[in-house]
Amino acid sequence: MEILDISRTIEPNMPLYPGSEPPSQEWHLNMEEGDPNNVSGWKLNSHTGTHVDARKHFVPDGWTMEALDLGRSVGPCRVVDLTHVEGHVGRADLEEAGLAGETRVLLKTRNSSHGLMQREEFEEGYVAVSNEAAEYLVEIGVGTVGVDYLSVEPFEDGEFHTHHALLEADVVVLEGVVLSEVEPGNYFLACLPLKLAGSEGAPARAILIRNF
Repeated sequence: MEILDISRTIEPNMPLYPGSEPPSQEWHLNMEEGDPNNVSGWKLNSHTGTHVDARKHFVPDGWTMEALDLGRSVGPCRVVDLTHVEGHVGRADLEEAGLAGETRVLLKTRNSSHGLMQREEFEEGYVAVSNEAAEYLVEIGVGTVGVDYLSVEPFEDGEFHTHHALLEADVVVLEGVVLSEVEPGNYFLACLPLKLAGSEGAPARAILIRNF
């Protein structure tokens, strides 16, 4: 069994969606200052790094993170090679990939080839999922979709069509996975976001298991 960590380390120098404050750590107890142990507190956005969007992110009465059915984010998964796609992922790209019957899919794009999640600065020109591609994922019954940058949404879409298409159909959205070293194929996904009451999203530790 091989375990592949596909989570971005949370640290101050990491890519952040515009408008987000960088995560910060504050020491409440510090052994270097004579305290008996080390205890720290963290401040971070609920969509920091590798994270899951709850339905409430774009659906006012949608479920929040403590209500996530973990069967949605844990189970067999397919990593799809879309690194050849120019521009945003379209319906034809997904049709060509043959995703019918898949429950959980992670989309590996040029974001991974260029190592965008490992950089410090945000890249506006990332590859995202077009609205028509999102509608196709809903149409074929995909229940969980993951992308290899901080948003499934094209940066230029100020009306958030992709998020609405997916979350209104109750698709679980996993954003910010690190797939640079992951080969396309079948895996077992274990993605466990923080159980934050009332939250529209939460950072997650996500892994892929091969030869399970």
